[in-house]
Amino acid sequence: MVTVNHTIKSNTDHDNDADMLTIESGMPDECPGEMPVQSLREFGVDAKRQPVNPNGCRSHSWRRWLVLGTAVLLSLWGINEMRAVLAVGEMTFVEYLVLILFSLTFSWITVAFSGSIVGFFYVVGQRFFPRPLLSAPLHTRTAVLMPTYNEAPERIFASIEAMACAIEESGEGRAFDWFVISDTTDPDIAITEEAAFHTLRARIGKTINVYYRRRRQNTARKAGNVADFCRRWGAGYDHLLVLDADSLMEAGTMLELARRMQADPDAGLIQTIPQLINGTTLMARLQQFATRVYGPVVGTGLAWWTDKEGNFWGHNAIIRTCAFMSAAGLPDLKGNPPFGGHILSHDFVEAALIRRAGWSVVIAADLSGSYEECPPSMIDLAVRDRRWCQGNLQHSRVVTAKGLHWVSRTHLLTGIMSYLSSPLWFMLIVVGLVLALQAQFIRPEYFTDEFSLFPSWPRMDAARALTLFIFTMVILFTPKILGFIAFIINGQLRRQSGGFIRLILSFILEAILSALIAPVMMLIHSGAVMSILLGQDSGWNPQRRDDGSLPLKSLIYRHRWHMAVGIFLTVAAYFNSLVLLAWLSPAIAGMLLSVPLSMLTSSWSIGARVKKWGLLRTPDESVRPAIRQAMDETRGAYETAVSHAPDLLTLASDPRWYAVHLALIDRMPTRARGKVDAVEATAAMKIREATSVSEAVSYLNQREQALVLATPALFTALSQLSLSQVTPSLPTKSPLSEESLLPESLI
Repeated sequence: MVTVNHTIKSNTDHDNDADMLTIESGMPDECPGEMPVQSLREFGVDAKRQPVNPNGCRSHSWRRWLVLGTAVLLSLWGINEMRAVLAVGEMTFVEYLVLILFSLTFSWITVAFSGSIVGFFYVVGQRFFPRPLLSAPLHTRTAVLMPTYNEAPERIFASIEAMACAIEESGEGRAFDWFVISDTTDPDIAITEEAAFHTLRARIGKTINVYYRRRRQNTARKAGNVADFCRRWGAGYDHLLVLDADSLMEAGTMLELARRMQADPDAGLIQTIPQLINGTTLMARLQQFATRVYGPVVGTGLAWWTDKEGNFWGHNAIIRTCAFMSAAGLPDLKGNPPFGGHILSHDFVEAALIRRAGWSVVIAADLSGSYEECPPSMIDLAVRDRRWCQGNLQHSRVVTAKGLHWVSRTHLLTGIMSYLSSPLWFMLIVVGLVLALQAQFIRPEYFTDEFSLFPSWPRMDAARALTLFIFTMVILFTPKILGFIAFIINGQLRRQSGGFIRLILSFILEAILSALIAPVMMLIHSGAVMSILLGQDSGWNPQRRDDGSLPLKSLIYRHRWHMAVGIFLTVAAYFNSLVLLAWLSPAIAGMLLSVPLSMLTSSWSIGARVKKWGLLRTPDESVRPAIRQAMDETRGAYETAVSHAPDLLTLASDPRWYAVHLALIDRMPTRARGKVDAVEATAAMKIREATSVSEAVSYLNQREQALVLATPALFTALSQLSLSQVTPSLPTKSPLSEESLLPESLI
């Protein structure tokens, strides 16, 4: 990429002095490198690198024996107890189904139980024996990547400025370059991104390297966006610090990640555990409270036993560029979506491929100062989880890949089970109900083919069933309880979260609301799995960040099947017995109340009221993170820039805006002869037939407008329609000649 660096003279009514400003391209000169697509069917031993340090990629096997061995023993005990509960008499077919479904769902929760016990002791121990931070000067270069897709530009660029300035103040600014890599398809948002970028460059661009690039085609979504950056600019950087559109990281956290990567030549990827912040709705505050209070125990336990075979969650992590480019080029899966095509949940697969190549993948559970935001409502959570569900189920095509470490396969299986567990739980409820109805209404078969003095009908050991139920609840809730204990015994965290009483009330409120939401999410995930099995693709939609409220009519429509299932289970249980209805009531209640529950938890005003009462408070609300405070103070400048951004008509008609935009258009890839883009051809014909810019813009649909903005020839052709209407100051030789003018808002 040849950097455009033309001096443009300002000639506006607002400034009689000829200020000299500079237009530069959005990106630095390209530094290309190879990123070969990896094979899932073949992997030779000779393709695996040898560690620099003998123990650089060696994990402690005894940790796996302790955590996973305990989980296996607990699973075997629970499964045997369920068998004993059902096997009082001869087991029926339905009872066998109950046993199988219980075995799958019970085994799923034992790993979190055993891991959380270890995590508890480590979280408590870190208060007294924290890991020392590194202080060596950085001699490596890190590219900080902020991918975005139709997100609010003011949020993104304000966060970039806050983080970049914090790093600059540390004295290590030369070690970091900052990139907003856009996949935005909405032309209006694309234009406001450019306006925000110009503001960013004007505010900090003289001392900090900040860049912006919008892809013309968003092939392979976020994974393809990052891969495109790597193939064109990646070779110029030692590390990639990958963020998300809602990510924030403290300068100390970013510096420590870079120093740990620099100090460990065998480290391929270091993942932080992000904390949720800025929750406005009740749903967001529930997630924020849960991850802050319970998350450290679960996350630390996971980091401890996975050791050098950790995982990647797609953002808030640092990656060694050469490891990523040489080992993590993703293949397309054979067939069509939802199981074929581009790999959606690319992060798990990238971590597995990096580990396969001989690099370590570590979860830095001890590092704080890594933040993100969460969906504001159950509906938004369902939209996000639908995409994640499809991506995780795609891992069934990856889990058998040649050469993967068995722990990496475990991560992939865990991702699959995180969604398959929902239909399994639902099937267990339904089969359990059938078992109860069978015992109540179906006449027992007194005379079977085999001689017996007793009839063959379902019988259960009630005392053992109660014991097993209590044991299952202990397994299920221990991670939460241990997380809460570890949190509340920390005096500083307790005070920052409102004190002992408010924390207890928050814990109870979170437990009740989570118990009501869980069965609804179970049905949502079950529906997602079913739609994927039926061949429906999820698409790619931007995520809402703030208010998640929807009209009542929309909520009723979206939750209609959840209410219907709740009514069915209520009626079926009632006609069996009131005892069965009481047992099922925790699950049924959430389904029946799904509409008011969704309305309550998605309301910004309810969330504000709960916050005012001091409930579900986290330490980050009492002592606002410095990086968040800096972002909020900065955001106003970008909101102003976005509000004054031009539309496409102005961008093409005004020579000042025209020159600025043309400098930011990404390089056009070479087009193969005979391969014509239908959208591009249609847009070209519409522009050719128009007699003015406004007429041409009116002809173009949204997709065509976005393509025109990303295609120099089309954008120039559109702008040429205004030649007869512009002043003599319009450039005649080059759109970037010295006679061009900048937009007045940039002067």
